[in-house]
Amino acid sequence: MDGWVHLPRYIDKIRLFLAGRLNEEYLPNLGGFSDALWLKAAGVSHEQMVEVVRGTITDGEVCEWVRTHIHKTAEEKAAHRAAMIDFPPAGDAAAQAFFEQRKAAYGMAHRADVKNRGDLLDVDEGRLP
Repeated sequence: MDGWVHLPRYIDKIRLFLAGRLNEEYLPNLGGFSDALWLKAAGVSHEQMVEVVRGTITDGEVCEWVRTHIHKTAEEKAAHRAAMIDFPPAGDAAAQAFFEQRKAAYGMAHRADVKNRGDLLDVDEGRLP
């Protein structure tokens, strides 16, 4: 959405939260982890995004708000995309250990084929077996 890889997922979580239907397991991390990486890259706060989503009906309206208020280059968006999907970076032992903890929390500690955040989300959301 407007070149932001995590934005649609984040908007969906906010909408579910506002409707009281966000799965309990996501509540403690709403606005954290992947959401926080997007928020930092975009330069906005979680509270600000909740209010933007609360004040809109469609994702297109949120996208238009982002286009109007968040001015990042294609290169900045690409760097964010790579950081999101390719996490953990090769050679970063601390990030690798953190990722293994996240895999375990998702019940995927046994999955050697889940090597990065993109894989983790694809399996979790049913796009990969």
